Amino acid sequence: METCNCGNQRKKLRPVEEKRAIENRLSRIGGQINGIKAMVEEDRYCGDILIQLAAAEKSIKSLASVILEKHMHSCLIDDLRAGNTQSVDELIELFKRFQ
Repeated sequence: METCNCGNQRKKLRPVEEKRAIENRLSRIGGQINGIKAMVEEDRYCGDILIQLAAAEKSIKSLASVILEKHMHSCLIDDLRAGNTQSVDELIELFKRFQ
């Protein structure tokens, strides 16, 4: 897969299937968030809302893990092959954010 480094604008061109899978997961997450918003508007029980928040958080973390894995198998490997070891520092920062 191609990565384009144009100044400060970096871009990752994803296969259509991968992009579609990510978009589908984001749509489901959006649906979860909208459902939680509706629960608040309906004055639903706090515990029920918290359960749904935990489910949404797990969905987001799961998607982040998938994207991180794809990043490591494509972008990181490509950068290392090109001699760009700065990507390792970036990866360390990404891991810190997702702990």
